[in-house]
Amino acid sequence: MYRLIDTHAHLDELNNLGVMIEEARRAGVVAMIAVGSEQQSNTKTLEISRKHRRFVYPAIGLHPWQLTRLGTPDIEDDLRWIEDNLPSAVAVGEIGLDYDKRVVRGASKEIQKEVLGRLLETARRHAKPAIVHSRYAWKDALLLVQEAGVDKAVFHWFTGFSGVLKDIIAGGFHISATPAAEYHEEHRRAVKEAPLRRLLLETDCPVTYGRAVRYESRPADIVRSLQAVSCIKCGGQVEIAEQTTRNATELFSLGVAF
Repeated sequence: MYRLIDTHAHLDELNNLGVMIEEARRAGVVAMIAVGSEQQSNTKTLEISRKHRRFVYPAIGLHPWQLTRLGTPDIEDDLRWIEDNLPSAVAVGEIGLDYDKRVVRGASKEIQKEVLGRLLETARRHAKPAIVHSRYAWKDALLLVQEAGVDKAVFHWFTGFSGVLKDIIAGGFHISATPAAEYHEEHRRAVKEAPLRRLLLETDCPVTYGRAVRYESRPADIVRSLQAVSCIKCGGQVEIAEQTTRNATELFSLGVAF
């Protein structure tokens, strides 16, 4: 049995959460980082973590997708809420940039960068790691992390250019592998190029994965992430499980020996 940490799960979006948590435990999961995406999501994430102490660790954030539906007063309220409640969380996340044209139509790149910059400044002041979404915005997201002076960050489900990945690793930051590493070529390349000491595992559940056969992910699918990384790196699953769990424990300062 491996000891695994799912470093990115939207537990507030799952049905039958209790069943899925027990399933994850049986699969070898010893901890999960539950990420929030806006105030309601963040509140529920903190509630879940209190119910499952020492197993679910909360991160609170403001996802760039949410900016498409929030006005300035709502954004300001969310930012204040995150600032006030961050002592209860292990990280700021999920935050970031998304330059997909459907997102940019509702939230310009300039607005996204302003909000991300402020969230990263909050993370720096509180000495919390950042969980960064960077779809089609890999370089800009890294630059903002660097400019904010954030010491710890993970660029989750990274699919960006090798040059940006090289700078991420040089900066001491991490990327994470999802079940998409079974088939997504850009993601597979990033996983292959990243050193194991800078790699985490995640599910991003309940995201839907697969090509020929589609499935809605759950925390236990972290095993698929592990297996995919093992195939890509031609490495043993025991070593990968141990190192990625150690990486997550150190990044999020979990202070628990798993």
